[in-house]
Amino acid sequence: MIDLLGIGILILFGALFAMSEISIAASRKIKLRVMADEGDTKAAAVLRLQEQPGSFFAMIQIALNAIAILGGIIGEQTLTPYTSKLVALVYSGPMAEQISFLLSFLAITSLFILFADLLPKRIAMIMPEAVAAKVVGLMNIITYALTPLVMFFNSITNLVLRIFKMPMVREDVVTTEDIVAMMDAGAEHGSLQQQEYQLLGNVFELEGRTLPTAMTTRDAIVYFDIKDDSETISAKILEHPHNNFLVCDGHLDRVVGSVESKQILRQLLKGESAHLKDSMIQTELFYLPETLTLSEALNEFKTAMQPFAIVVNEYAMIVGLVTLKDLMSSFMGDLVTIHGEEQIVQRDANSWLVDGVTPIVDLMKLLDVDVFPNDNQYETLAGFLIYTLKRLPKRTDYVVHDGYKFEAIDVDGIRVEQLLVTRLNEVTVVTTDDTKLVS
Repeated sequence: MIDLLGIGILILFGALFAMSEISIAASRKIKLRVMADEGDTKAAAVLRLQEQPGSFFAMIQIALNAIAILGGIIGEQTLTPYTSKLVALVYSGPMAEQISFLLSFLAITSLFILFADLLPKRIAMIMPEAVAAKVVGLMNIITYALTPLVMFFNSITNLVLRIFKMPMVREDVVTTEDIVAMMDAGAEHGSLQQQEYQLLGNVFELEGRTLPTAMTTRDAIVYFDIKDDSETISAKILEHPHNNFLVCDGHLDRVVGSVESKQILRQLLKGESAHLKDSMIQTELFYLPETLTLSEALNEFKTAMQPFAIVVNEYAMIVGLVTLKDLMSSFMGDLVTIHGEEQIVQRDANSWLVDGVTPIVDLMKLLDVDVFPNDNQYETLAGFLIYTLKRLPKRTDYVVHDGYKFEAIDVDGIRVEQLLVTRLNEVTVVTTDDTKLVS
């Protein structure tokens, strides 16, 4: 009876050490840090143990091997008499002793595998942080108690690792791919709502998108000429109610400064004519190169504390204008819909009307297209069409890519205003002619 109790105690200790090993190894540092920040000292202890796990794992292996050896010795002595009696009921030949030993071996092994290994490890894998926080204190005490043996085996292990030039500690570097994988798992499980998932995904895209995907393009910039009369100024404000306007001398490439529309409205409310005075014009302007990513642009806005920036290319030519609102909208996506500014309008289940300046990354998400050819050469859908055709498109020119047809339906001079994107039901053969290219 005492031997059976001893086996039970060994199984319990085996389960404890197995749970400790798996839970501390599988605990996620991100979740542990959150728990530690909330005042959980045990979570902080697990983090410290993960940073230097050598002594802990040495202790675990010493304990598990000792339990396995003791379990085999005690188990054979304890169960063999019982298995001998069972075997004697059906067989009493020369192999009875060997059969009894085999049955006792299988029984004790099965007990240890099931209750000291599989079940505790499954539990530890299901909730690693919670289990690790409960056992870390006891494991530190046992590690300290076995310090001589732990130091001996740990030093030999470290020596082998140095010989083979392998890292001594684990480096937990959380990459973008890791976070995206966690987001996907959260969305699939339902713990992350669709809007939250979309917003987080858009934030990660800030590093992959440049300013031209969010800015107002050069031809759409509304500005005041220094010589504009009251009627012209008033008409521009009524038609384009922006907060700030550029002030130029003759054309857009001769920028004088900027003016807030409320200063002109103040003149009108006083019954005066709208006119541009030197005291109203802000001459210090904020410029950004078009090669900046949206993330870099946000950082620049944070430093400059300006409401908008003029976007210039490498030749110092103005190519667009971007506001902080534009950058915020770029990662808010569909969560904020501004009426009248939709760049993509769905006609039916298989076709969309798309503005030519729509960023390619937005089309990739909408159509679930993984890649566009040489997408580092252009930013917009119109740019994709021009790049693929190798010329300026005309109406009805189209490109087929990845099961979708991209057709120019509205071309104003050299500007592709609008395209029709259609999902094709059949695979189209790649052909080329004078006016159409299918790729």
